[in-house]
Amino acid sequence: MLRPALESPGSILRRMMSERTVLMPGVFNAISAVSAHKAGAKALYLSGAGITNASLGVPDIALATLTEFAQQAANVTQVVPVPVVSDADTGFGESLNVMRTVIEMERSGLAGIHLEDQLSPKRCGHLDGKTCIPRIEMERKIRAAVDSRRDPSFLIVARTDARGVEGLGSSIDRAKAYVQAGANAVFPEGLESEEEFEAFRSAIDSPLLANMTEFGKTPLISFKRFKEMGYQMVIFPMTAFRVMLQALDETYGELLSTGTQAGLLDKMRTRKELYDRIDGDSPQFERLFAHLFAPYTA
Repeated sequence: MLRPALESPGSILRRMMSERTVLMPGVFNAISAVSAHKAGAKALYLSGAGITNASLGVPDIALATLTEFAQQAANVTQVVPVPVVSDADTGFGESLNVMRTVIEMERSGLAGIHLEDQLSPKRCGHLDGKTCIPRIEMERKIRAAVDSRRDPSFLIVARTDARGVEGLGSSIDRAKAYVQAGANAVFPEGLESEEEFEAFRSAIDSPLLANMTEFGKTPLISFKRFKEMGYQMVIFPMTAFRVMLQALDETYGELLSTGTQAGLLDKMRTRKELYDRIDGDSPQFERLFAHLFAPYTA
């Protein structure tokens, strides 16, 4: 059900991070966020690839705009009472653009965002052919982001894609510089082994975010293992999206080949289950309609 966004969600997430490693399922719109929350998620990650793939049907190459990202963020934070961290690509431009990005994304009710050090138009972090901007330019972006937030608990996470461009050593050096510039956490993208994640943890005295995506350069590593290595956040950005896409393909294929949905019924949420999921039969919803449609009396 719609509700105001959390007050100071960054403070809530920071407290969670101080107590334990936070598992953050990836979501891409409001209904996926509701589903993740009702499955038990205590924090969520709003995937830029998910937003772009789902909303535009195109690859994750910086075609979605700040406005589209902020709108999806607002949609999500109004239906789930948990902190949400969002992808913010490269900040949608240079330092001045980053300032507006932080203002808009914080206003959307998020707990924080991450900014990456790729040259725009960016590429998926697990693809080859990326280019990183000079370190000093990313430091400027981070300072602009920190200076633009209203709530000091709003997290500015610096993502570095330098591992696949300049090597592990350079990515660690960049991460140290980004923390010095004011980043609250570091997101090392495209690491290729547990040993590399351990090297990052040993070198960086700051909260770390691990990306446990599928079919990329990072081998499958369990949440438990990331917890043992001392990472504060672990995101699974596209897991649900990929499973959903497989289900969509199978559903449309069967419908078009058979001309009936009869064989799909046992794979569906019923109408009641859907309404339960979106609180369509909740007392709050009923009270709202009772108020709206009550007979007018002078």
